[in-house]
Amino acid sequence: MTVLVTGGAGYIGSHMVLALIDAGENVVVLDDMSTGSARALPPHVELIRGDVADAALVAQTIARYAIDEIAHFAAKIVVPDSVANPLGYYHANTVKTRSLLETASGAGVERFIFSSTAAVYGEPAFSPVAEEAPLAPINPYGRSKLMSEWMLADLAAASPFRYVALRYFNVAGADPHGRSGQSTPNATHLIKVACQTALGKRDRVQVFGTDYPTPDGSCLRDYIQVGDLAHAHLLALRYLRQGGESRVLNCGYGRGYSVLEVIDMVKRVSGIDFPVEMTGRRAGDPAALVAQADRIQACLGWQPENDDLETIVRQALEWERGLT
Repeated sequence: MTVLVTGGAGYIGSHMVLALIDAGENVVVLDDMSTGSARALPPHVELIRGDVADAALVAQTIARYAIDEIAHFAAKIVVPDSVANPLGYYHANTVKTRSLLETASGAGVERFIFSSTAAVYGEPAFSPVAEEAPLAPINPYGRSKLMSEWMLADLAAASPFRYVALRYFNVAGADPHGRSGQSTPNATHLIKVACQTALGKRDRVQVFGTDYPTPDGSCLRDYIQVGDLAHAHLLALRYLRQGGESRVLNCGYGRGYSVLEVIDMVKRVSGIDFPVEMTGRRAGDPAALVAQADRIQACLGWQPENDDLETIVRQALEWERGLT
């Protein structure tokens, strides 16, 4: 069996590639390299530079490498950018996913892992939020991913195609062995930004809103270590291979940290008291997003190994130190 990983040169996709290789799987990566980095991949991994919406290229790749399964990570992911450029996000995340699904299903690919997001919940009424909570995304990023979930469900209902959609909460950290991490220079992930500021690569960290209905007024998020997330994808793949039915599952730890708590942790771990600027709320940001994660543990047998904010921050800081 060979697994095609779209967006496999990116942050989360590259960790999935590493998890697959560590498990002895055959892997091919398709990435347009708009945000990906070849250095995140082992040198022996086949990297095809191209677009997931290039039907001819995808069909050729599936046939050439005898692709049995696809793990789809290629997407645009910055919430404020989606508010400013909604059509760009619907094109990248929804239209291109539709093209990939059409080509893959037409070529006989029947197992699919989809990178979804907790943004599909919008402003949940309850915390932690369960998979059956109302789906009411408040930004184009979340809507673009929810539309893709609908397409997956409809395709599975009409064919032998089966999928697992994993709704990520806030992904952070790096590979403990130093093989991959968050490499995008202008990334908006809080831990990445705070680590860059601690190391003098940015002049300050901005806190977008201090008047949310949370304990300290800043946004509350569930931070999941990227290796734990990649392992969840690997288990999802095995679940489908064993005949498991299509599922949608939250990926988080079930505990939230505020923006201010995360910044304090980065300061403590780095030993550097860097500048922090309090500013207004950012468009499209919900006050709190924390996962109810019992379903993924019951369905896949997933048990996190890095459920510790200090560990996650140390990994991110060490990775950032190694970047030039």
